[in-house]
Amino acid sequence: MEFLVASSIGLLSACGVYMLLRGRTFPVVIGLSLLSYAVNVFLFAMGRLQVDMPPILSDTATGYTDPLPQALVLTAIVISFGMTAVIVVLALRTYLEIGNDHVDGLPGEPTDSGETK
Repeated sequence: MEFLVASSIGLLSACGVYMLLRGRTFPVVIGLSLLSYAVNVFLFAMGRLQVDMPPILSDTATGYTDPLPQALVLTAIVISFGMTAVIVVLALRTYLEIGNDHVDGLPGEPTDSGETK
């Protein structure tokens, strides 16, 4: 199970970095989301993976799982949703102001159909 989680974190990170290196704003937003998911899974896995264990200590429970990583991941999810919304609004505003969606703001060369690359 640890190999599967570690592989998924690596795959999410690799895809996120690849998408961040694209020239358009939408792939950059998707790349940031993938990286935030990778960090969230990493934080969750740092608290040890426990299945069917309660997060609260009691006399009847045979063990427990640490609730702190779960709280950290929930907080990180909320923050990442907010940051993604801000980035999308900034990208839309930039598109409306400049007229293209390149991350550096420079227009691309026009193609035969009149659109920019």
